Parts: sequence; structure tokens; C-alpha cells
Amino acid sequence: MFKAFTSMIKSVEVKALKILECCGLVKTYGRTKAVDGLSFSVEKGEVLGFLGPNGAGKTTTIKMILGLTRPSGGKVLIDRNTKTGYSPETPYFHPFLTGHEVMRFYSRLQKLDRQTAGRQIAELLELVGLSGAAGIRVRNYSKGMLQRLAFAQALLGDPELLVLDEPTSGLDAVGRIEMLGLIGRLKREGKTIIMNSHILGDVEKVADRILIIVNGKP
Repeated sequence: MFKAFTSMIKSVEVKALKILECCGLVKTYGRTKAVDGLSFSVEKGEVLGFLGPNGAGKTTTIKMILGLTRPSGGKVLIDRNTKTGYSPETPYFHPFLTGHEVMRFYSRLQKLDRQTAGRQIAELLELVGLSGAAGIRVRNYSKGMLQRLAFAQALLGDPELLVLDEPTSGLDAVGRIEMLGLIGRLKREGKTIIMNSHILGDVEKVADRILIIVNGKP
């Protein structure tokens, strides 16, 4: 899904146990430093909790990792063959598409063949509890349903790295429990995950390691 942005990332072969390494990342907007000299790495199979208050620079860092915005300084090192899935904080899907049509659209972006796409779509909608709502237009989805659909599309193509930006934001208590359960299941299956959140309790439940960011600094 993000192949078009790979020219914006320094793609190299990183150490065997690391799937991602960020070195001295800086992002400025005018005179404001949103991210200031941030360095960290993510090992294969771990869940890294990215914790900090709103406005700390977490989402900006994620956008640099994904190649959606250029760093003002520093670099992102990632194996050029690493497939990445991304679930944004505020997912947007065309309101007149059904849940199944959204998944079919993203499967085409992933260049999945029809048979593989059909199998994965069915499995992922079942995983996130949306099988019964697959034929409903997403304009009629609740906030929690949209978050689960975004989570499902991020898993299409079985990515090695899964980036989740505030996956429990705006969800009620039941929705948060369900989302954390899904993340915990993927953790047990060995998926590498970066989970961005401002809720300490949520991060503690699933993360192997927590990186705290305040004012763009660790």
C-alpha cells in the first residue's frame, strides 16, 4: 500500500533482529519542532507501545516511518522488503461502499489475486467481528466498527509490520476491550506492532516495551 512512498524513506538492510530503526528523527513546521532528535528501534516479533499526550509528536513520527511525510533531519532505516500495514487514528472510507467493498478495494492496492483476496477478506472480517455487517455501507458504521474495519484492512497481505495509530481512541469500554484482545492475539502469533496511544493502561496490556514521548523527545 505504501510502495509509492518508499523513495521518501532510507531503505536499507537492517540488523537481523530489527525490523525498523529510527535515527535522530527531526520534524519541523516553521519554527516549531514536532519531533526533536528521536531514536529508537523495533525488533521483529515485539509490540512497541508509543506513549505520550496528544500533540507529543507520535503521529508525526508514524507518518515519517510510513513515508507519508519527509523528516527534516535524521533517517528511517527499514528493510526494503518489509510489508507494512497501517490503521490510522481517524479512518476514512468512501461512505457509499460496503465493508466488503472497502476490503476488496484495499486488496487490489495490495495486488492480491482474486482467490487470495477473497479468502483473506472473509477471514479478516470474521476476525474483527464484521462478517455480519460486510454488506452494510460504511456510512452506517459506528466509530468502533470503522476502527475494526481499518484494523482489518491493515492486515491484508499479511504485513510483517503493523502500525496502529490510536487504535482504541474514541471507543467505548467494550470496544476497547475487543480491540486490545485483537492486538493481543496478533502479539501471540508473533506479529511486529507499533501501537501509538495516549492511554497508559491500554499500552501496558499489550506492549513488550514502551517508548514515552513528550514534546517530540523521548
